[in-house]
Amino acid sequence: MSDSAVTVNGERRSLAETATHTTALDWLRGSGLSGSKEGCAEGECGACAMLLATPTADGGTAWTPVNACLVPVYALDGQEVVTAEGLGDPEHLHPVQEKLAEAGGSQCGYCTPGFACSMAGEFYRADRTPRAVPAESSDVSSRSARSTTTECPEHGPNGFDLHALSGNLCRCTGYRPIRDAAYSLGSPDDADPLQQRLARPAPDAVATDVEVGGSRFVRPATLDEALRLLRDEPDALLVAGSTDWGVEVNIRGRRAPLVVAIEQLDELRGLSVADDVIEIGAALSLSEAERGLDGAVPLLAELFPQFASRLIRNRGTFGGNLGTGSPIGDTPPALLALGARLVLASADGEREVELSDYFTGYRQTVRRPGELIKAVRIPRPLAAVTAFHKIAKRRFDDISSVAVAFALDIDGGVVTSARIGLGGVAATPLRARATEEALIGRPWDIATVRAASEVLGGEGTPMSDHRASADYRSLMLNTALLKLYSRTVIESKEVPA
Repeated sequence: MSDSAVTVNGERRSLAETATHTTALDWLRGSGLSGSKEGCAEGECGACAMLLATPTADGGTAWTPVNACLVPVYALDGQEVVTAEGLGDPEHLHPVQEKLAEAGGSQCGYCTPGFACSMAGEFYRADRTPRAVPAESSDVSSRSARSTTTECPEHGPNGFDLHALSGNLCRCTGYRPIRDAAYSLGSPDDADPLQQRLARPAPDAVATDVEVGGSRFVRPATLDEALRLLRDEPDALLVAGSTDWGVEVNIRGRRAPLVVAIEQLDELRGLSVADDVIEIGAALSLSEAERGLDGAVPLLAELFPQFASRLIRNRGTFGGNLGTGSPIGDTPPALLALGARLVLASADGEREVELSDYFTGYRQTVRRPGELIKAVRIPRPLAAVTAFHKIAKRRFDDISSVAVAFALDIDGGVVTSARIGLGGVAATPLRARATEEALIGRPWDIATVRAASEVLGGEGTPMSDHRASADYRSLMLNTALLKLYSRTVIESKEVPA
């Protein structure tokens, strides 16, 4: 039997006899750590949030909040997590717990452990920079109210970024007292054990191969080993962040005879920015990619904050978002507009395909049995005018009804190149090629934009479902280009002559 184990709140806990489909949340609760709650089992509410020790570029550790309901517990083999119970106890409250209590940030308490863990992740963020709070008032609500007048209203006077809580939902308290608690946090004490832990390296990835009840979970040690396994077992399920598969397991009761975890393979986690191409490893989390790119790709910088929530981005990957072949993933439209190419790897070698040729049907792609996505390559130079429009029922933490990405070059008032990616309007993500042709070679003016908008409104084959009607989707396409044009006009007027 496997000697797999996870360090939880400083204590090593065995995974022996645990079924391979078990999520971290179910395992934690079954182990007596019931602070983490199941609210939705889909990664949308954050009640299950826990802190995962992840490596930093300088060799230290960061406390990264993730949804325990989506993570296969064997993906945590050899890793280290902290739950709400590990933050503090009634006699020795953690600063986050203390401030939540002081601000009245809990009523029924169901969501509170998840909020506490997400808040703690931001509390320990190394580059969080507090700003001086005026001395005339120490009242929490006064400080919070003043913070809304700052240049960035989503950052408090203590540097707390409210996006850290975008994946946590509360149904009874209201968000003002929770925000007050977040904005009243100081800096971690040097004697804080969780702060001290950040100076030491995060646990290394460990190779895992366990079989329980006829189902097997494998974490290969190298990419070559993973590719050989896929060659021999072409029906194996590849899992990286598990933000999609975790929902299938929880909501639809799906089980896989063989799961292969690839999110910690070094060969899939690279990030390089060269003069002619930007390459992003397929298993690099979206949060890691966002930090690593640091705005180098403006279109992706606009996309990242709108992609689900911080909790999801801390696990979700480009490879996973593309690998599912979903027509409503947020990254495909942006990558289509950027002219991205995919590196597909197998035991027989590698090949490169245009993303525009990758999707062949509903959740179908050109990826062959035994292949995986190794990297995404974005050619440079990048287009000068880019934008990402996501239409959804909520501003954050939601699935797109329609997603539109633009990448245009305009020289001397004339559109010289155009790439437009669409999501949510057909069985696959697609390029709006007819609209691109209606723009290229024509002046960037309201007449051209109106004519091209009519073409854009007819792209794809939108359908009606619980998120939006077909007519609404077409209307959103019709107005997207006008919205982009208005933005460019406003920006041109803001540039001094």
